[in-house]
Amino acid sequence: MTENPQASDQFVQSLSRGLAVIRAFDAENTEMTLADVARRTGLTRATARRFLLTLVQLGYVRTDGRLFTLTAQVLQLGYSFLSGLTLPQIAEPHLEALSQEVKESTSASILDGQDIVYIARVPYRRIMTVGINIGTRFPAYATSMGRVLLAGLGEAELNAYLAGLELRKLTPGTVDSVDALLAEIATVREQGWALVNQELEAGLRSVAAPLLGRNGRVVAAVNVSMPVPQSEPGTELDFVLPRLLQTARSISSDLAALSPRSSLAASL
Repeated sequence: MTENPQASDQFVQSLSRGLAVIRAFDAENTEMTLADVARRTGLTRATARRFLLTLVQLGYVRTDGRLFTLTAQVLQLGYSFLSGLTLPQIAEPHLEALSQEVKESTSASILDGQDIVYIARVPYRRIMTVGINIGTRFPAYATSMGRVLLAGLGEAELNAYLAGLELRKLTPGTVDSVDALLAEIATVREQGWALVNQELEAGLRSVAAPLLGRNGRVVAAVNVSMPVPQSEPGTELDFVLPRLLQTARSISSDLAALSPRSSLAASL
């Protein structure tokens, strides 16, 4: 019989309690108060609060001051032992089909602090001076996927992001003020997608749309990146945008159809 880990001198109780707090969230309990977490884990309120605030600081949990919920960053705890499909595995077939249809590169990313982090990528042609791979990071404010992800934040989360923001002019066209960025985010929230034109790199245009989890919140973003054409962008956007939006809806539908018992579903 396997030794009870709690009886072993190798057992780390604080790690066990931290994991218990993460596991307390599931499909039926995606948002919980401190009291809810304490009750479901058997921890005291003071202990549960310490673990929750630590997870908030590390980015695995977000809070509006009363309710707590997991973030997509829990996916980074280890793809190898997540049961069932991962978000990249779900997204990649859709991104491949979209890339073939529009003849451009497609990607998916999540928000991590001040940056977006690429979690899936289907390259069609090299259009950036910097190579993009899984794990590549770019400033959220200067990217189409970043603006979609920022638009999906609550006001408290967005204010926290802005409080730590250092705007840098990556190109002459990069947004250069918080007010201008907020105006762009408001536009994204209204229209449901983002277009960024030569703000990350000269000669590069990208359009992005949100991916929604089971609770209807934005959990990731997908985009199509394109070289800037010699002609006006209207025609290419008219072709790409509806196909991108349909792809985002299809991936979101797949996420919504996940078994509530899967680890991924519980984190979205």
